[in-house]
Amino acid sequence: MEFSYIQILSTVLLMLFGIAVGAQIAPIMSWVERRQCAFIQRRLGPNRVGFFKYRVFGLAQPIADAIKLLFKEDFIPPYVHKAFYVLAPVIPVMMGLAVTVVIPWGSHLIVGGEIVNLQAVSLNSGFLILFALSSLSVYGVTLAGWSSNDKYSLLGGLRASAQMVSYEVAMGLSVVPVVLIWGTFDLQKIIASQSTILWGFLPNWGVFYAPVSFVIFLVTIFAETNRLPFDLAEGEAELVAGFLTEYGGMRWSLFFLGEYSMMFIMCALTVCLFFGGYELPWVSQHDLILWLSSVVSETVARWLLLPLGIVVLLVKSIVLMWFFVQVRFTVPRFRYDQLMKLGWLYLLPIALVNLAVTALVVAFVRFH
Repeated sequence: MEFSYIQILSTVLLMLFGIAVGAQIAPIMSWVERRQCAFIQRRLGPNRVGFFKYRVFGLAQPIADAIKLLFKEDFIPPYVHKAFYVLAPVIPVMMGLAVTVVIPWGSHLIVGGEIVNLQAVSLNSGFLILFALSSLSVYGVTLAGWSSNDKYSLLGGLRASAQMVSYEVAMGLSVVPVVLIWGTFDLQKIIASQSTILWGFLPNWGVFYAPVSFVIFLVTIFAETNRLPFDLAEGEAELVAGFLTEYGGMRWSLFFLGEYSMMFIMCALTVCLFFGGYELPWVSQHDLILWLSSVVSETVARWLLLPLGIVVLLVKSIVLMWFFVQVRFTVPRFRYDQLMKLGWLYLLPIALVNLAVTALVVAFVRFH
C-alpha cells in the first residue's frame, strides 16, 4: 500500500497533537485535584503562584512544581538495580503518550483532494491496540517495585500487576457488547453510529444501549489507572508509597505523567464508546457540514468544524476526569481482598452475563 506525502504528514501531525495534549494533562490535573481536594476539605489549596502580579487561583502552580522537580537532586539509592530503576519510570510515560494516536479528534478533512482521517492510527483491530499498549504500562510499575530492592516497593509492584490483570479481563468483556451493538471495532464508525437521535429526544449514545457495560468499564478504568479507591499499588497507609517509595524528583513525576495521560486516554475512549465522541448531542457534524456547505465549500466547512469536534471531545473527557477527582476524595481505599473479590466474584460474572444477554438481543433483532 502506498501512502502520499499528505497522509504521512497528517499522521505525524495528529500523533504530535495527541502527545502534546496527553503531556499537558498531568500539570493541569495536578492543579485541579489539589484545588478540588481543598474545596471538599474546606481549605484554600494552591492559590499564591500566578503570572506577574496576578495570582488567578494559583494557575501557575504546575509551572512552579515542574521547576521544583527539575532542580531536585537526582539521587539513586546505592542498593537498587540501577538500569531497571532508571528504565521503569519511562515505560508508563511512553505507553500513556503512545496510545493517544488511537483517539479520533474528528471525522475527516479534505486536503489536496485527498481524504485525511483525523485518527493518527486507524487499524483493523480498532481500539484493541489501545488495550494492548495500555496493559504494558504495568511493567513499569512492577519493574519499579522490583528494581527498588525494597519490600514495600516490591509489594506495591506485585499488587499493581495482580490488580491490572484481574480488572483487564472484565474491561475487555465489557467492551464486547458495544462491538456487537455497533458491529465494528472502528472507533470512527462507532462514533458515527451515535450521531443520530434515539426515541426522538435522546442522543443515540452507547450508554443507553449498554448501561451495564458502561458501569463495568468505568469501574475497571479506575483500577487500570491505579486511581483511588483502587490505588493499592501505592497504599500510603500500608506500604509507605508502594512502588514509588524509592523515587523522587523528575523520576517520581514521570509515573504521574503516565498515570494522568492514561486517565485522559481512558476517559476519551469512554466518551468515544458511550457518549458520542466528538459529536455534539442532538446535532451531528454531518448535518452541520451540510448546513455550512450552503455557504462555503465542503472542504472549508470541515476545516471550520474541526476545532468544534476537538473541543466537544475534550469537554466530555474533562467532565469524566473531574468525576475521577470527585471519587478520589469521596470513596475510601479498598482492602486488597475486597479489590480482588470485586474484580473476580462480581465484575467478571456480571460482564459475562451482560455479554450473553447482549449477544442474544442483538442476534434476535438482526434475525427479525
